[in-house]
Amino acid sequence: QVQLVESGGGLVQAGGSLRLSCAASGRTFSYYAMGWFREPPGKEREFVAAINWSGGSTDYAELVKGRFTISRDNAKNTVYLQMNSLKPEDTAVYYCAARRGADLTITPRRYDYWGQGTQVTVSS
Repeated sequence: QVQLVESGGGLVQAGGSLRLSCAASGRTFSYYAMGWFREPPGKEREFVAAINWSGGSTDYAELVKGRFTISRDNAKNTVYLQMNSLKPEDTAVYYCAARRGADLTITPRRYDYWGQGTQVTVSS
């Protein structure tokens, strides 16, 4: 069982930056691939970024490539999402997710555990 707790959300102006953190419980964090997803207002959950168990492989949604960076610190059981050059359309509830296994995936249903989400609001 893995529990995930996101933090770092908030209100920021367009062009600004935020760093989200997702702290995971348990001793086997390095056995999990991790992902970030988001739910914009009135829309379905969508993929943002994913990282494999070691951090050596990452993937990003086209909308965030070049602006967002996913990383992980297995010693701290934490995955991060650095978000730069934020736009109003990045406004959403952001969720982290954990998937048993080494390989990353962009498919939400393949993740086994989810955090409660953190709100990110970007003003224009």
